[in-house]
Amino acid sequence: MDPSEVQRMCGRVSQLLAERLGARGHTLSDRIASRHRTLPRKVRQAARSLADAEAKLGAPKLVRQLDHDGLTRSYQTCVQYLEPLGAPMRLGRRFVEVVTTVVLGLVVMGGIGFAFVL
Repeated sequence: MDPSEVQRMCGRVSQLLAERLGARGHTLSDRIASRHRTLPRKVRQAARSLADAEAKLGAPKLVRQLDHDGLTRSYQTCVQYLEPLGAPMRLGRRFVEVVTTVVLGLVVMGGIGFAFVL
């Protein structure tokens, strides 16, 4: 597994932690620490294994020793838990965006119609 692939997986999990759970921090380890109580044990352990792999990326010999299948399983565990979180809220935002667009269109059309009447 390429180190850039490990970095991509860690970045995606870190991004999901920040977006879905409001985790704070700049690194994956910091974000896990800020939301460790809200994560189920299985997901927390998987995220920690990714964070440990991210810490080893600076040493090429250690990168070759990483369990690539285990990291892939850890990544899938984290993503499967974190991606569905907040789905109703995202759906609500989409609904508000559509309603706002329709209302704005009606206001513009009403303004144009009113201008032609005068």
